[in-house]
Amino acid sequence: MILFALTLFAAAPKAAPADAWAEAMPITKVETPAKVDDQVGGMTFLDDGRLAVAFHRGEVFIREKDGTWNQFAEGLHEPLGIIQDGKNALIVMQRPELTRLEDTTGKGKANVYRTLWDGFGMSGNYHEFAFGPARGPDGALYVALNLASAGDGVFKEIRGTWSEIGKANREQMTAGKGFKGALAGRMYSRVPYRGCVMRIPNDGKGPAELYATGFRSPDGIGFDADGRLMVNDNQGDWRGSSPLHFVTKGSFNGHPASLVWTPGWNQGDPLELPIETLEKMRSQPGGIFIHVDLSNSPTQPAVFPAQWGPLAKQVVFGEMNVARLVRFAGEEVQGVYQGAMFPFLDTKELRNGNHRLAFSPEGALLVGKTHLSWAGNNGIVQINAPQKLPLLIERVHLLKQGFEVHFTEPVNGDTLQPIVKRFRYKYHAIYGSPKIDTDDLPTTPSLSADGRTLTLPLTEIREGFIHEIRFAKTACGQDGRPLLGPVAYYQVVKQAP
Repeated sequence: MILFALTLFAAAPKAAPADAWAEAMPITKVETPAKVDDQVGGMTFLDDGRLAVAFHRGEVFIREKDGTWNQFAEGLHEPLGIIQDGKNALIVMQRPELTRLEDTTGKGKANVYRTLWDGFGMSGNYHEFAFGPARGPDGALYVALNLASAGDGVFKEIRGTWSEIGKANREQMTAGKGFKGALAGRMYSRVPYRGCVMRIPNDGKGPAELYATGFRSPDGIGFDADGRLMVNDNQGDWRGSSPLHFVTKGSFNGHPASLVWTPGWNQGDPLELPIETLEKMRSQPGGIFIHVDLSNSPTQPAVFPAQWGPLAKQVVFGEMNVARLVRFAGEEVQGVYQGAMFPFLDTKELRNGNHRLAFSPEGALLVGKTHLSWAGNNGIVQINAPQKLPLLIERVHLLKQGFEVHFTEPVNGDTLQPIVKRFRYKYHAIYGSPKIDTDDLPTTPSLSADGRTLTLPLTEIREGFIHEIRFAKTACGQDGRPLLGPVAYYQVVKQAP
């Protein structure tokens, strides 16, 4: 092993050249259909290699291999997800329902719009988005439903059963601009399954199932390479920073509002339960999108295909507010899936508004953008799988007393300056949280003989903490190349045995 001293008072991290990411992974624009508002709500590649896109204003187009676009459907209500469902059919998650679009004539345009599931409530609140679907290994469809926001009330006419649980009554909540949102909680669930993940049989004929509770604004849902259900949420009330959950059936994932839809619920208003009670109930996220430093509003996950070499089977996420994507590399520790997050494609050339991601059969990553009068952009860009990856942190492995950092190529130990810290976020009803219980962690690093594995011994690993590993000097490739994304954030749910 090659040993080198840790610089205790290292200089502030030096960023790689602004175009280093774009040079390593050039970004090109994909032309979108003419005269269409090209904000992307859903995007998927079909089995034959064509690209299907659901645009926010309700159109679905299919891009042929020659780059031309053909309209497949229209008139949809805010579609926020799309997948293929056999030959000549697509499934789209609209705001009011999960819909199968069928072309039964073979003419390339849907002539049948069939409702697969609409058994969830709608109160008229502007924030009641619906995300998905994601198809599970069991063939079922999984969708995630947003909570309502206290920035708005509800309509007098609703769909679904009204829950009387909560401080604000229905009359107060239909008062329009006169409604005092604090009575209902920052985000609330007064009609069925708001804040829940639901499981729906693929054909839509069987009963839908409440799969998991505890979500706020889950704009990212999908399955990883091994069939784990991933749902990421947005920072806010009960969310110190945006979490990534690996969701299991029956789990409670942190935001209390949706607990009222748990079968047999009899504990009153879940927003009034003691923090200690909720803490014992909730499943911990396997990763954290560090607010501001990494991601403000994470979106759809996508799994790297084989063309991305060492990154294959890892996950990349979109990000709305910042011109950056986020990469996650996980591992199973004592039956829990957890791991590290890294900045990815961190360049202004990408622009923000990165909402929907899809990999082509050739391995190219396509990113669809949106803004909807908020932070963001529009259009579609493409990043081809590079012939050779830049120098990156490939993954981080948790040891019983420390970490191993694996790189995509050998590094120069004389230039590395790793700085290790830990911190956590407070779990509470307040919107967001500062970093708390922050500590600097001294370490004496050692580099493997092949220059690709750095060991960082630590005297203590603490469960429930994010461990930040940052490299103060980025020009650490053996040929002087910069380390791109020179920081990792590992969420320790369970310690290594």
